[in-house]
Amino acid sequence: MFVLSVNVGIARPIAAKSGRSGIDKRPVRTPVAVREPGAGGSGLAGDTICDTANHGGRDQAVHAYAREDLDRWEPELGALRCGAFGENLTTSGVDVTGAVIGERWRIGRDVVLQVTVPRIPCRTFAVWLGRRGWVKTFVQRAVPGTYLSVVTPGSISTGDTIEVEHRPDHDVTVGMVFRAVTAQPELLPRLVDVPELPEDIRSRARARSPFVLD
Repeated sequence: MFVLSVNVGIARPIAAKSGRSGIDKRPVRTPVAVREPGAGGSGLAGDTICDTANHGGRDQAVHAYAREDLDRWEPELGALRCGAFGENLTTSGVDVTGAVIGERWRIGRDVVLQVTVPRIPCRTFAVWLGRRGWVKTFVQRAVPGTYLSVVTPGSISTGDTIEVEHRPDHDVTVGMVFRAVTAQPELLPRLVDVPELPEDIRSRARARSPFVLD
């Protein structure tokens, strides 16, 4: 398991509510510093998040998506470069959807990241890809990628190995959380007692209230 690509984005105009977005993330060849971000910021140096009310911050510091999952979208979307889904890390050999909430990834020598929550699709994502009905399609496929928090800062480079150095003993995965908060609210009670989940997700689970997708 390794990092196939490290991707960062700068603010660019986009025909969505925010008007500007850093979703256009592009591969970089030099090491990138990783640290816990401030409120609404990215965990990667040089990476821009414009809609800080809904993206970034501690629990969404880094976004990872598997190259294998990008490849599975190509019959519908055509060739997809690394970073095409707005991910900071394009991984190889990692079952991102099957990752357990709270598991920790050691990346390279220094960095440790913790799996937090799946990526929930938004209108900006749909506009970026130019696909009508994209949110519905993405929800149906249920291969969301994951956000991670920064446990130990350092730097990440293309080619760095990924090692799962800790996995909680529950069975709540990225894929299960995504399905619970989108299309299968009957799964929400499974999330209540997962301490590694952010409190807003657990509160929704207690109220059995799925996300309202835009």
